[in-house]
Amino acid sequence: MRLRHIEVFNAVMLTGSVSAAARTINVTQPAVSRTLQHAELQLGFPLFQRAGGRLVPTQEAQTLYPHVERLFAQLDEVRRLSANLRQGRSHGELRVLTVLAMSHEVLPRAMHLFRQKHAALVVHHQALHSPQIVSSLVLQEADVGFVFSAPPHPALVAEPLGHRQVVCVAPKNMLPAAAVAGRGVTLGQLAGLPTVALDAQDPLGRLLTHVMQDAAHGLDVVMTVQTYHVALALAQHGVGLTLVDSCTAASADRTRVDVVPLQPAIDVPLQALRPKARPNSQVVRQFTRCMQQALQDVGVTPG
Repeated sequence: MRLRHIEVFNAVMLTGSVSAAARTINVTQPAVSRTLQHAELQLGFPLFQRAGGRLVPTQEAQTLYPHVERLFAQLDEVRRLSANLRQGRSHGELRVLTVLAMSHEVLPRAMHLFRQKHAALVVHHQALHSPQIVSSLVLQEADVGFVFSAPPHPALVAEPLGHRQVVCVAPKNMLPAAAVAGRGVTLGQLAGLPTVALDAQDPLGRLLTHVMQDAAHGLDVVMTVQTYHVALALAQHGVGLTLVDSCTAASADRTRVDVVPLQPAIDVPLQALRPKARPNSQVVRQFTRCMQQALQDVGVTPG
């Protein structure tokens, strides 16, 4: 298939008719029909069948379409990167990305410190999941991102910021009083208790899954979530205990939950990421130092 065939095929798949596809890609209906016919002739099989005035994709077309979707997603990334390179960065602005766990307590503290020296600079912030942050930085849509243990990427520079400790957040009276009053709680003491777990695709969720498998301790998982503060909120509403990072636990309502460190301690590294193609500006370095200070203020151990 040629690129023009793919463009028309995608438009018809999205709209379901020749007329709507023609409007979408700004060509005439006969042009869409001719292009489809030419594509089917080259492919050697039909792509659509008519039913009730609409074009219904054949099984072959449905098999092709996921690959076409991925192609258009890649083309969209090329367009976005090209636009970012053309526009460049606006002076007097800083674009910052953080995982959601750092957006409630850490980022506000860092902003307070940063504005003491850069009151005139506008900071644009987005809270995203780690893969989204990596993708956005690769496309140069932001200046710096702050994540938990992201895998290496050839287009990014990673700077270690320290590490966080995993803590147990449990509804009041769920944990033994001795564990709350003592120095921590073990995974063995949590066995059998209702637990709100983090998605295994999340960096922390993946680590905890491996740790529990190695320790041969199973938790009674009643729910899995992707966002740490959702897990915290569920614990505060009595759904079950959860294991989260100390940044998230800093937002906990201590009148409703107990926050207890795990023993032995489980640490996860924190990183600042930035595009390798961009210079490490003084503003980015200063904001990174403010984030590092804020992380220490909420109990993250320096690296």
